[in-house]
Amino acid sequence: MSTEYKYLSLIDSPDDLRKLPEEVLPELCEEIRNFMVDTITKIGGHLGAGLGVVELTVALHYVFNTPTDKIVFDVGHQGYPHKIITGRRDLLHTIRQKGGISGFLKPYESKYDAFGAGHASTSISAALGIAVARDLQGDDYKSIAVIGDGAMTGGLAYEALNNAGVQNRNLLVILNDNNISIDENVSAISHYFNELYSSHKIQKLKDNIYDAFGKVGERGDRVRKLVSRISGGVRSVITPGMLFEAFGFKYFGPIDGNNVHKIIKLLQNIKELQGPVFLHIVTEKGKGYALAENDSRKLHAVGSINKTTGLPLVSRTNTPQKYQDVFGEIVEYILNKDKKVVAISAAMIEGTGLETAAKKYPDRVFDVGIAEEHAVTFAAGLAIQGIKPIAAIYSSFMQRAFDNIIHDCALQNLHIVFALDRAGIVGEDGPTHHGVFDLAYLRMIPNMTIMAPKDNQELYNMIYTAVYNYDNCVAVRYPRGTGIGTASFSKLRYIPYGESEILEEGKDVCLIAVGRMVDIALKTREILLENGINAGVVNARFVKPLDTDMLNSVYKKYDCICTLEDGQKIGGFGDAVVEYFNNYNITNKQFNKPIHIFGYDDKFIDHGAVNELLKDNGLDPQSIADKIRNLFNIK
Repeated sequence: MSTEYKYLSLIDSPDDLRKLPEEVLPELCEEIRNFMVDTITKIGGHLGAGLGVVELTVALHYVFNTPTDKIVFDVGHQGYPHKIITGRRDLLHTIRQKGGISGFLKPYESKYDAFGAGHASTSISAALGIAVARDLQGDDYKSIAVIGDGAMTGGLAYEALNNAGVQNRNLLVILNDNNISIDENVSAISHYFNELYSSHKIQKLKDNIYDAFGKVGERGDRVRKLVSRISGGVRSVITPGMLFEAFGFKYFGPIDGNNVHKIIKLLQNIKELQGPVFLHIVTEKGKGYALAENDSRKLHAVGSINKTTGLPLVSRTNTPQKYQDVFGEIVEYILNKDKKVVAISAAMIEGTGLETAAKKYPDRVFDVGIAEEHAVTFAAGLAIQGIKPIAAIYSSFMQRAFDNIIHDCALQNLHIVFALDRAGIVGEDGPTHHGVFDLAYLRMIPNMTIMAPKDNQELYNMIYTAVYNYDNCVAVRYPRGTGIGTASFSKLRYIPYGESEILEEGKDVCLIAVGRMVDIALKTREILLENGINAGVVNARFVKPLDTDMLNSVYKKYDCICTLEDGQKIGGFGDAVVEYFNNYNITNKQFNKPIHIFGYDDKFIDHGAVNELLKDNGLDPQSIADKIRNLFNIK
């Protein structure tokens, strides 16, 4: 390691950290920040959140005996400093790359990762479970949850707080309050915090409270009683402590979360307190890196960028539009023409392409926070009163609202459009974010239509059709990243319900593909033609309902049929086709023809570049062509 990292170079574990004198820790924190910026700007990754929690992470490992004491980080975006301290410093340059360390927390990667986390609002529940397991087994260690204020918009966090207060276990919850998750926070609590901080008088009183809290220890009880008496209990009235103490927690804060000495002092004072304890710290997302401080959303996650300018190192001037941007355009177009249409996002206004529409129509584009279940049932309430909602939620995140989709939407046969961004494999974010289950978990639901576009124009057409030409629940799923071709409003047209599209005629084998896999099917066809195999290609467009007329036709014409999907085989599109043909054969007394399903096997898929993962799972054109050649005994 470079000699410029005087103290960081000495740390291969938290044990090494705890050997350092406390007075050098601010310098260590700056070294960790510089190391993160130097590394992540070169290779890409999550940046802003980790920069903000350097002091907190250092303090936690300095005060607590990790890994015996368990730290549960919410999400994982904030976990980079933790990885650096816990023996993965020299592997940081591999983060999110195939074969490298994960961008999130994984217990199988390190004994210091107490709980796996890829989505938000889980840490308090998990830490409480760990605390109960500790008590049941007669062990003696601390259980600590670190949760961001963005994650506090999720209902799971409050369910856990409520239960933790009732159980009265020894548990420490730390709220990392940086006033922003990825998009700007929309929670009432966040606004409440801001109102408190903006008052000059409250700031002055808060400073006094900080001083009082700094004396917690032998005189702690007296200090707390004194503070609670000020202005008839002003501490409970003017700080968020009233809320968390109502849940049964002892509340401390808010304190400066970017002051390592203050955090260490308070952690040392409260670590032996009995029962649930809540510590509220205030941090700055992107701390120490001016570009991230000034634009924490843009630099929440980055590719390879120029460290000085923040601009991408690779020019993207001539690349096709991203699917999310195409989606944002068609939604804005629809909002402009129809006042009965609204759009909903779960803390991903920018990530789903709705930023421009939200600025133009703030009364009809709703960001509900990291609360997918609420987003779906909120949409159902709108729909039952005749409003046409478009709910844009990442595919893997929509899994959290599975029950809401069934009971609140499909059971009532409401007209709601679900735009599932990041469908299929997403690449470097790995298994917590791969959207490979949506076709299976949605296909089983009655009153549900499922579509997937092959290109940008078809995404335009599908969203437009879903809003105006169908009347049930409609899911339109599309992948992360750039789409194919360009989209034009002049080419906007309705897609007939349940109708596929034949792109290429053939005579030997038929490739029936969904979404992203259509382009791969066309490329596979070119390889097969070079080997004397003439393949037909069908753009299925619909996973539900199936185009049975098309299926009947290809079954009669081709000796071999292959389905291609960017999703799990079990319960997915290929399974639907096999189920149909099984019934077709029974009804028509036909002999079975081979149906080969190309999709993901029954496993979780690790992180890596999309093209690498497609190849690893036999879903790139060459791998598909090789398997088909083997079926025809062509070497």
